[in-house]
Amino acid sequence: MSEWKCYKLNEISSLSNGINFDKSAYTSGVKLIGVSDFKNRIHPDYDSLQEVDSKVVKSGDYLEKGDIVFVRSNGNKELVGRCMMIDRDIPVTYSGFCIKLRLNDKKIFDPVFFNYLFKTRQFKKSMTGTAVGANIQNLSQSRLGSCEVNVPDIEIQKEIAIILSRYDSLIENYQKQIKLLEEAAQRLYKEWFVDLHFPGHENTKIVNGVPEGWEYRKIGDIVIYYDKQRKPLSSMQRMSMEKIYPYYGAATLMDYVDNYLFDGIYLLLGEDGTVITPDKFPVLQYVWGKFWVNNHAHVLRGKEGISTEFLFSMFKEMPIADVVTGAAQPKISQGRLSEKKILIPSLKLIQKWSSIAKHFFDRLRVLSEQVRLLTEARDRLLPKLMSGEIAV
Repeated sequence: MSEWKCYKLNEISSLSNGINFDKSAYTSGVKLIGVSDFKNRIHPDYDSLQEVDSKVVKSGDYLEKGDIVFVRSNGNKELVGRCMMIDRDIPVTYSGFCIKLRLNDKKIFDPVFFNYLFKTRQFKKSMTGTAVGANIQNLSQSRLGSCEVNVPDIEIQKEIAIILSRYDSLIENYQKQIKLLEEAAQRLYKEWFVDLHFPGHENTKIVNGVPEGWEYRKIGDIVIYYDKQRKPLSSMQRMSMEKIYPYYGAATLMDYVDNYLFDGIYLLLGEDGTVITPDKFPVLQYVWGKFWVNNHAHVLRGKEGISTEFLFSMFKEMPIADVVTGAAQPKISQGRLSEKKILIPSLKLIQKWSSIAKHFFDRLRVLSEQVRLLTEARDRLLPKLMSGEIAV
């Protein structure tokens, strides 16, 4: 560690809060990074970002390549301090619930290295341990700026960044393939069940405005909820299980206080204060095997022979405005979700579609497992590189 130097962040960077605006500013214009865009990302998913009117964005509000953005304020303190680095030269800004950190001299300090450094458990603890607030947890510029970091010379920084980036490049590649597989399954779903170009549609009778054998049914009649069947585990059980099984939740938070263990193939619908748009769920994950969830996720599985693959694609296509409650922190109401009626194809047709879509989802599983293994390997290596325990 003799070659590493200690700095306070306010000595080597500038900090500023994001823009404030009202709902009327949401329109085509400048891409916006908000709290719900962070998750566990290294870089933003630019294609999924909302946009705001360019009139509300001043010249100093634009992010530059190499800027690192933090979650400044959120109702869930576990989200505070998450960060992403801007890796593209495109017009993008950030909301008032975020803080921008811009390194003063990139010839001495490598943004990629710092982006990884800020994801270490040690740094997160020092940064968020004193975040204050009653209902909303906050990270101030002064708190972030006062954090101390140990940094090697620029050559070592870049070598560490390259090692860790190789993992994330592979992870990103697999995630792109997963997205393509999901899109392929969704196209097949839309072709069959939205455009009604399913096999044999030419000879299918229309009865009461729908294909013969199809019917409107309540979602609660075709799914099983596992929310009420959770069995709490002891602290010792949780400590052993958390090392074996993956975790999923509305904001993918690692909070084992209220987590439970499941087995099987499930569908998760998140509800924990994430931004909900009129046409899609905030979090919708297809998962399998044993895993953890917190209290902010609905866990569903199909019944009567209805596959989870079909449910996954059905929910992705379904608007959710009628099943959401709450203004400040929208949540998916299980009651409203259960009562919502949706047009369901015949079981025979669902099973036929599922047998084809299964090939996409089987491949998705393999790639997801690779992502999990790579992420675990990177996360084991991260603290050792950042502490100097492993020399490069």
